[in-house]
Amino acid sequence: MFLLRLEQVINSFSELMGKISAVLFVLMLFNVFIDVVMRYVFNDVSIGMQEMEWHLYAAVFLLGVPYTLKTGGHVRVDIIYDGLSAKTKSIIDMLGCLILLFPFCALVGWYGVDFAREAFELGETSGDPGGLPYRWLIKSVIPFAFFAILISGVGLFLKSLNVYLGNSQADDYQPPQH
Repeated sequence: MFLLRLEQVINSFSELMGKISAVLFVLMLFNVFIDVVMRYVFNDVSIGMQEMEWHLYAAVFLLGVPYTLKTGGHVRVDIIYDGLSAKTKSIIDMLGCLILLFPFCALVGWYGVDFAREAFELGETSGDPGGLPYRWLIKSVIPFAFFAILISGVGLFLKSLNVYLGNSQADDYQPPQH
């Protein structure tokens, strides 16, 4: 039952990442709305507002991936996967985590830390006049997001392991929602 509880804790973390992503999405919508109104009503262009759009978009996308992984919304070859038994699906998912997901997330997360650290140490800012300062903030989202994806991947691995071991109902093991 320890594995089931650990899976639930990790799934809670993935849910939190999804909620943060949703809040950032709403903030991005407000930012775009204000930017459009300022541009077309007041003929005022803000480079900082435009940069904030892509910063928020990047954060929404990167922090939404752990939630997507938890809910089964990630990419698969469904035409093959859908017809398999729950145990076979769990083996494929565990192997996918071990061979593809974990190494990739660890690699990008590891190198992303230096990427963000260097931007912080250099005091990197936008190259455009009126752009945003503190470029390290958006760059630090990259390693954070990939470590969060790695954690969510552990949740997927545990879910698959629980199905394989019979700790979880095979009926709970659903393919991605369409």
